Amino acid sequence: MSAVLPSHPADGVTQVALSELLALRARVGRMTLPVHVSRASRAGQQSSRLYGRGMDYAESRVYQRGDDVRRLDWRLTARSGKLHTKLFQEEREGRLLILLDTHASMRFGTRTRFKSVQAARAAAWAAWAAVKGAERVGLMGFGTRDELLAPRAGARGALAVCGALAAWGGRSADADEEPLSAALQRAMRTVHGASRVLLITDGACCDETARRALVELSRRARLGVLAVVDPLEVAPTPEGDYPFEHGGVRAQLHIHGERQRHWLPGLLGAGHARLAALCRATGVACRTVDTTADPFDAVAALLGARSGR
Repeated sequence: MSAVLPSHPADGVTQVALSELLALRARVGRMTLPVHVSRASRAGQQSSRLYGRGMDYAESRVYQRGDDVRRLDWRLTARSGKLHTKLFQEEREGRLLILLDTHASMRFGTRTRFKSVQAARAAAWAAWAAVKGAERVGLMGFGTRDELLAPRAGARGALAVCGALAAWGGRSADADEEPLSAALQRAMRTVHGASRVLLITDGACCDETARRALVELSRRARLGVLAVVDPLEVAPTPEGDYPFEHGGVRAQLHIHGERQRHWLPGLLGAGHARLAALCRATGVACRTVDTTADPFDAVAALLGARSGR
């Protein structure tokens, strides 16, 4: 079911506008990502506890059999009279994997833009933020898209993500409905050491078995969930007539009285309610943004970004 909004191709309302996604690069400004120690293979601005051939000196210790003789600390060896080896904190490149919901439910909107367009804007900003934070960035679609863009470094990574977002939003695709649990399981098979995962969805695909997959994915990477909603899904509906289109058939929905005003968001927002409850129960960070808002702050909070101003 899609709300009828005036539009033309790539207008940024019902279709993703590539030019808008590219322009979001300027929004990263002085934003910085936090420095934190990884539980696995995180880097970029992040460092690992593993000791290897990185660039950052960590400490020296007494030489042990098997140590690389090229790493001997000659000054400390001379002072102590015992062989010492230098240890370096290994640096690895961080990776952000964006999981984008492309189900038909995302192509819905009554205010400003479709949820699918808002989701693409949020994903693009996250991609540019990852590049600013020296992370590789990749994209996995689920729902009507099961495509995967492997994480790439630098501006090329963000440009590839923006191009895919515009392409996916510009043409229809037929695919079986994919529950969230299946999408998360697929993500775990393709995460490839990602240090961060950003899930962008409206929650309509949230199923009963998604909890276990959500917990497991959150153990493998720093997971954040951005719930994209339409205002009709989260607030009582103002009285009036609403044009809708479904299967090529247009109709008018008349809302009158308190019962009807609360009935529609309860129906349309059921997926979002399930997703929010699941995130609360599992302790996964979740932010909600509607189609009229700027997703900048919500995405920044999930990525742990801060302004340098």
